[in-house]
Order: sequence, then structure tokens, then C-alpha cells
Amino acid sequence: MKKIIVIFSICLLFAGGINAQDIKLPAPQTTGGMPLMEALSKRQTTRTFSNRDVDRQTLSNLLWSANGFNRPDRRTAPTARDRQELELYVALSTGLYWYDAKAHTLVQKSKKDIRALTGQQDFVGVAPVNIVIVGDTKKQDVEKYYYLDCGYVSQNIYLFCASAGLITVARGLFDAPALSKALELPRTHAIVLTQTVGYSK
Repeated sequence: MKKIIVIFSICLLFAGGINAQDIKLPAPQTTGGMPLMEALSKRQTTRTFSNRDVDRQTLSNLLWSANGFNRPDRRTAPTARDRQELELYVALSTGLYWYDAKAHTLVQKSKKDIRALTGQQDFVGVAPVNIVIVGDTKKQDVEKYYYLDCGYVSQNIYLFCASAGLITVARGLFDAPALSKALELPRTHAIVLTQTVGYSK
């Protein structure tokens, strides 16, 4: 009987389309938080990260705030000509993930801890979350537009962190070829920015 239950559970898992390593995030909490003017007054860049983990609910709220869907086909960050060309990859201690915003799920791309590859500062390998913002140049063929759009996502992260008691720093210093290889990006995808999120020491 136990064997049948195990087999049935495995079948359900694959039928649901989610791999065991993927992370189905809890629904984002889209109400509450700090008033906007207060969050703006507290927004800052910090580089002194502890290795304290970010819990699943906070991670869910963070990614939704960054570039989730707040309407059926529209997102929390605008994009020029509504191309929605930006993708988020998330480097955690448990591996590398792609943020499927529609399903609000982290899809595991690798089990390797590549946090240290996301930048050239020591803290990137210690901080619990490193977000890599990637532009799909087939969707948005004007370079200045996906850089502009990336700024909206980055600021969303900054404001969420200010509201949630997290710290963050946006970074342009990284080995793009090595990181692109780790992410297994096609040539049509370009890394625009990386951003570290966590708690202060």
C-alpha cells in the first residue's frame, strides 16, 4: 500500500509540471508595507551583508515587487513599448533559478551555488540572494530601452528592501561572459545588471 502511495505522489508531482527542485513561491502579499514617502526616505545602498537567509514569503514579495504581474498581462515594472523583455535569474545557496513570473515560481536551472560569480566583491558569495537582470534583445532590440527598463526593476527592488527591512546594492561589476555561461544564456540575451539582497550584519 505504501508503495502505491509513493508512486501516486510521484505521478502527481510530474502531472503538476513542477520539478521537485523548483520552488513554488507563496502568493505575494500585495497590501500593507511602508508608506511610499517613508520608503523613499529610507532607500539606500548597503554592502555589509550577513549570511542570514531570506524566508520564502519575503522572497516571494521581493520578486513580485521587482517584476511580477499585478494585472493579467501587465507587470509591476514598466517596459518601453510594453515588450516585457526583462527576465530575472536568482542565485541562492541552493542553486540557480529563473523566475517564472506568470507561475510565480522559481525554476531551478542548476544546483550549483553560483552566487560568487554574480559579482567581483566578496559579499556576493555571502549574501543570501543575488538577482541577475537579463534583457531579451529579440523582444527589445533598442539597447537603451532595456537598460532604462532595468532601472525600473532595480528601483522596485530598492523600495521593497527599504520597506521590508532588507539591504541591497545594484552592481555593474561582474564577469559577463562567465556569468552568461553559468546562466546558459542564448546569444540573444544580455546581462544588464546584478543586484544583491539580504540582511545587514
